[in-house]
Amino acid sequence: MSRKLLAFVAVVLMFTQISCLKGSAECDFNPCRYVAPATEVQQVEAYLAANAITATKHCSGMYYRVSSAGSGKEPDGCSYVFVKYTGRTTGGFVFDQQTISPALIDLTRVVTGWRAGIPLIKPGGIISLYIPPYLAYGAQEIKDSNGNVIVPGNSILVFDIELTSVQ
Repeated sequence: MSRKLLAFVAVVLMFTQISCLKGSAECDFNPCRYVAPATEVQQVEAYLAANAITATKHCSGMYYRVSSAGSGKEPDGCSYVFVKYTGRTTGGFVFDQQTISPALIDLTRVVTGWRAGIPLIKPGGIISLYIPPYLAYGAQEIKDSNGNVIVPGNSILVFDIELTSVQ
């Protein structure tokens, strides 16, 4: 009886491993499935209007402005990409940046706004993203290594991103 149980467990584990491998090779991310609340979208719109920024509304509720579309391999929401970027709050505080050499980013491990925004350009492309809190860190505060709050909860984030290549 224990041999049958052991064989059954081995088969289940084998199928689990195969399905995990299959799932990692496919991207089922749909950016329009994640939609920011209307109040947050209105806050982004107010920021854009106050700063005379013309941007396009994405189905998710974030806004974006493509400065250069780029060319080549198109990323998706599950790609690994090399980017140069600056992230700031609407108050202008730069909380993160990588501007000298490109950073390798796994799009499955970033805020939803990035996953939705990066596929709008190709290598060589430059985009600005105006991300409502729901598609960023939500109500969560982000702190630096000293414990100082660098991104207050419910912040709109602004990212200027250059996509250098797609893996």
